[in-house]
Amino acid sequence: MNILAAVTHRRGEEFKIERVMLGEPKANEVLVRIVASGICQSDINVQHQKYLFPLPAVLGHEGAGIVEKVGKNVYDLQPGDHVVLGYSYCGECEACREGKPFQCRRHYELNFGGKLADGTSRFRQHGRDLAMFFGQSSFAEMTVVNEKNVVKIDPTFDLRLAAALACGIPAGFGTVLHQLQPTEDSRIAVFGTGAVGLGAIMAAKLLKCKVIVAIDIVDHRLALAKKLGATHFIRAHLADPVEILKRTFDGIDYAIDSTGQASVGRQAFRSMAVNGKLAYVGEFPQLSVADIEEIRKNHLTVAEIVEGNNILKTFIPYLIDLYRQGEFPFDKLVRYYPWEEINQAVADSVSGFTIKPVLIMP
Repeated sequence: MNILAAVTHRRGEEFKIERVMLGEPKANEVLVRIVASGICQSDINVQHQKYLFPLPAVLGHEGAGIVEKVGKNVYDLQPGDHVVLGYSYCGECEACREGKPFQCRRHYELNFGGKLADGTSRFRQHGRDLAMFFGQSSFAEMTVVNEKNVVKIDPTFDLRLAAALACGIPAGFGTVLHQLQPTEDSRIAVFGTGAVGLGAIMAAKLLKCKVIVAIDIVDHRLALAKKLGATHFIRAHLADPVEILKRTFDGIDYAIDSTGQASVGRQAFRSMAVNGKLAYVGEFPQLSVADIEEIRKNHLTVAEIVEGNNILKTFIPYLIDLYRQGEFPFDKLVRYYPWEEINQAVADSVSGFTIKPVLIMP
């Protein structure tokens, strides 16, 4: 079928909304009409090839929409279902069989390899394949995804808002909830208050952490962090977070770094108290021998977390319930843009003006 999609042709170029061909769903796949799609830093990193990824491509991995058609062997979904599209996993490796799809052996291949599980793409333009991102490529009017990617949600919930629940915000929330698991009355520091960091702050508040420190260089993000539960703030461009956290709290029990910046990553582990737990979401910093020795000396638990250790088919409905109970006000992070303003939305995300841009399809 002939549809519109935002195509990335070359490194660093703006997205271009163009005509492409979309194939029919095969066995275990569904056709989804995209209603809205979030923009994540990973999309921008691929656009500029910070993450190597085959081009040309249709990016986008925070899609929400309505099932239009199902392929053979699809029994749990039907046309008309409201869905959120999550990350890809094989469902067959040891990690998947143990209920840990976020540790799927084929995670990188299926999400960053540009193809679906069968080694093909459903998008074509000018006689050649367009790479698919996270097995969904949600910067398009419609897409075809494996049923394992698809999370069915309550049809009364706003699909435009649901698009923000596919990756970044839940990654931060889940990292705190599932990996760090801070105890009540503990101290946690959040380095970077974008979508991931603010998700982490909301989880820390839910778990009743006594001290929740937000660290950033953008004042309006820190102001929002306060509204969402942060108790202390550090403007990292004006003061040394390590010095402040060591002097004020004698180190931090738990920390999460979502910035992807090596210098910040080092600040994070140097701010920890003995026996602290630290999670890197997105990118693990390169460490020197001295860094590793300091981690060992202080008995720190350090991990790089993928997708917040979330099982999205159950986690997204849980987050929707929390939102409706007033415990997870993630809507405060969202700003909506018409699809044709995709490049403005990206620019606003890069500048820090918008925390979670969500594109609304026509």
